[in-house]
Amino acid sequence: MKAVYYDEPRRWRLADLPDPEPGPHDVRLRVRAAGMCGTDVHLHEGEFGHVYPLVPGHEIVGEIDKVGDDVTDRQPGQLIALDNMISCGLCDMCRRARPAHCRSLRAMGVFEAGGFAEYLIAPAGKCYPADDLGADVAVLTEPTACAMHGLDILEPTPGSDVLIMGAGPTGLLLTQLLLHTGAARVTVAAPTPFKLALAAGYGAHPVPIARGAAAAALTSLRHVAPDGFDIVVDATGSTDILALCLPLTAVGGTMLVYGVTAEDAQWPISPYDVFRREITIKGSFSQAYSFDRALRMLRSGRLDTAGIVTHHFGLDQYAAALDAVRNDPSCLKAVLRP
Repeated sequence: MKAVYYDEPRRWRLADLPDPEPGPHDVRLRVRAAGMCGTDVHLHEGEFGHVYPLVPGHEIVGEIDKVGDDVTDRQPGQLIALDNMISCGLCDMCRRARPAHCRSLRAMGVFEAGGFAEYLIAPAGKCYPADDLGADVAVLTEPTACAMHGLDILEPTPGSDVLIMGAGPTGLLLTQLLLHTGAARVTVAAPTPFKLALAAGYGAHPVPIARGAAAAALTSLRHVAPDGFDIVVDATGSTDILALCLPLTAVGGTMLVYGVTAEDAQWPISPYDVFRREITIKGSFSQAYSFDRALRMLRSGRLDTAGIVTHHFGLDQYAAALDAVRNDPSCLKAVLRP
């Protein structure tokens, strides 16, 4: 099979690998779609808890090609969305309901072979039927599950005034989820007009901000909420944007660090400001107990996915896909179709 194969950070090739064979409790997937996100860019750079050599790709939709001898509830030909996180269920982190921090965590596309390949082996129990959704909707299941976990961490109060910094796929999914959980207003700040137009279509208040113009962005957003926002979410992973978030958070408000920064990035904050204004800072990592709920939201139609997937690439176009995610403002969501 063909696969994107990293020998080490920044060093990858389109490799010919043996076709994998499923174990008794596994299925083999013919990968139909694999989303690329900012995490894959970090993996390219050697960050995010990497293990190399590696076939990346963790947002995976596939058609079951072959089933193991003991698999009875999944059938060849089914389209499935794959939950790539496999935790042991026994360690102290799992017992504390933190499976993403499992001491023996397996994460396809991060610690072991992922979906930027023609075939993939996966536990049958991690395969969720998605024939009714189609590949370009089902490929958003994993990022939706992560966004839902973000809301689980955030615990938003109904009637909150919310600011989301960033209108990438995650920002747009969080926008919709927060609107559906009772936010009085969701303001989305981002530089790209067509992304802001999508946010406005969901019912959000769009605010254009220019890249590299932090002072102007701060002024614009203070006009929207002079006393600050009850909830501020960073969905960019930019330290320049993070620096704006606490000043825009209201007294007693909550800030959610959702975007992924570089591992060595530093974010200076004022402990006195956090203390004096009683601000809560939270972080959200990956997903936990939210994959099935993400599929339920996608099936319900309450999450509008139209227009989120903007670019498709073959495996042999991996370099172009990576460049689009990093540098092309017209790229909202890139998907590889092996």
